[in-house]
Amino acid sequence: MEEGLVSVDKFSGGSQAYFLTHLHQDHTRGLGAVGGWRHGPLYCSPTTARLLPIRFPGIDASLLRPLAPGASASIYLFSPSSGQSLSLHVTAIPALHCPGSLMYLFRGDLGCMLYTGDFRWELGCDEARRAKQDLLDALDGDTIDVLYLDNTYCHPSLNFPPRPVVAEQVIDIIRSHPDHEVIIGVDTLGKEDLLLHISRALQTKTSLTRIRAVPRYSVTIDNLEALNTVCPTIGILPSAIPCLWKSSEGKAKSKGRSSVKSIRSSGRELEDFMHTVRPWTVSGIVSSSFCYVNPRHHFRHLCLDNNVNDETDMTPIKNKGRDNDKLTPKRWRNGSVTPKERKVRISSSSLYRSKVTMKRKECCGARINDTEEHIGVT
Repeated sequence: MEEGLVSVDKFSGGSQAYFLTHLHQDHTRGLGAVGGWRHGPLYCSPTTARLLPIRFPGIDASLLRPLAPGASASIYLFSPSSGQSLSLHVTAIPALHCPGSLMYLFRGDLGCMLYTGDFRWELGCDEARRAKQDLLDALDGDTIDVLYLDNTYCHPSLNFPPRPVVAEQVIDIIRSHPDHEVIIGVDTLGKEDLLLHISRALQTKTSLTRIRAVPRYSVTIDNLEALNTVCPTIGILPSAIPCLWKSSEGKAKSKGRSSVKSIRSSGRELEDFMHTVRPWTVSGIVSSSFCYVNPRHHFRHLCLDNNVNDETDMTPIKNKGRDNDKLTPKRWRNGSVTPKERKVRISSSSLYRSKVTMKRKECCGARINDTEEHIGVT
């Protein structure tokens, strides 16, 4: 199989251009390799570009290609199989997952594809409305042939309140325990808005006070029990990961009313997104055995290929690097190229979870390879 043309959140080499959606650890595997990043141009947001050399000191900064939200770039690639040049137009769309997070819209000789990465477009959020408009403006009436969707929390049993509601709940917990120490587990990037909200609402800092931000991995039952032998301590973990634990443990019970309730609440966010983009087909970015849901199971009716027979909706993608489904877009939007003339192979890596990181994502991404035969999703 011919080496890849474009890779997103996958940094094992072999492609001509690379894209990083955001700087969380599970999306940067390969960037910290011995000798630093030397494989090719790396597109990311300006925020990510400023942080990358700090996180990975060995990275060659001359290879970074900052792409601001809403901005576009034209990329010219070479197909070794056909000997032809390929044109690709990429637009960065705000993902609102964490500082510097982006979606990527690809258009050109490879068709029209959107890779969301991790994103959070909450209903009623002004930033999400602006991001949605940026995407619609970039599409300019075109249809997305393949949508690579963040399906981490696609399972219908998962039910999350909006961020502002969560922030107020955290404030209420802290205020109702004035004599307790409070530790808030966070990653090195993300949750900044929550910490600022806490600081402003309570007129206090989140360090060197009874309210402290600490690394997320340190908020464990054992550590909390030890801290409580010294003084009363509450641990707050502002993360959806515990919901994944709960979902994986009680999966058999998550039927009927709970599923309906979830679809009407947090599930509306993804459904609204699908209503907005109405792609030809959708593929999940993340696959895992403990809580996998193919987004086509819930959103097939919002895809233009909804009449295509697919009997593997609830089957996890297990065979890394091998073709499981053959998907052909209805048509491309570059004006002259038809599916028979230009099709691509798209492979995405599986998701693994270790005992240490529990349910954290550790490996995801997609590589877009040029072939003359079909679109394969693995």
